Amino acid sequence: MMPASAVLPLLLFMMLVLMLSLHGLAAAGHFPHERRTPALRSFEGTLILFGSLTIAAVCLAAGLIAAWQRIPWYAAVIGGGAVALLAPLVLQLFPDRFVDSRCALIGFAGAAAMLALLIWFV
Repeated sequence: MMPASAVLPLLLFMMLVLMLSLHGLAAAGHFPHERRTPALRSFEGTLILFGSLTIAAVCLAAGLIAAWQRIPWYAAVIGGGAVALLAPLVLQLFPDRFVDSRCALIGFAGAAAMLALLIWFV
């Protein structure tokens, strides 16, 4: 039985995994370089792409460490795996012009950063 104190961290962890999965799917559409939109072929676009990937990686590490301390492993595996499988369906709800733009990369990485911070303070 999972303790009641782990429910909120589990929900935050699941939302973090969802944001990171959405970010990964959105970023995957920009590789190889020739497939990028013109806005992301510039130096600023490349900086945004790889900067957001770095932020996402740091958020993943922080979220995993916080989850390891606050959530039973079986709940984290089931919850995180479920939302990771759900991510492609959720991404289809967003318009293509959003997913292919800088806004998706910045938005998903920013949401992941906020969720990673929230997990640490809950």
